[in-house]
Amino acid sequence: MATRSIATEIDIAASPERVWQVLTDWRRYPEWNPFIVGLHGRHEAGARLVATLHPPGGRRLTFRPRLSEFAAGSLMAWRGKLLVAGLLDGEHRFRLEALDGGGTRLLHDENFSGILLPLIGDGLLERARQGFLQMNQALKRRCEALASQAPA
Repeated sequence: MATRSIATEIDIAASPERVWQVLTDWRRYPEWNPFIVGLHGRHEAGARLVATLHPPGGRRLTFRPRLSEFAAGSLMAWRGKLLVAGLLDGEHRFRLEALDGGGTRLLHDENFSGILLPLIGDGLLERARQGFLQMNQALKRRCEALASQAPA
């Protein structure tokens, strides 16, 4: 079965704890996140989420993935599907790595698979990749602004 991937990363001048706090404060996503404009559900593996995405140049779409991994402070991933499993599936993942000097590296990726994947144009995946990059930059700005406001 064909697979396609999007992989991005960004270094953030804030602690992993701060980045995790912002990344998992889903109710505040509409305040700062240009790509995932809504995310609702419980913070536990197996929970059903409601995610609303707004890819650059595309229209909003809402889907209901299942949180497949949730390791506090380091990893959050969900699996989504189009209609039924095997048509077009995606696993979206956020991983945090502590950097020397106190910063954080965000690894933000998604793996796509399914029988419809060959029919998906490169434009759709490129819009998704641009959405990842926009979200990464917005997360960096938000975390670094909050870190600069924190008392010493």
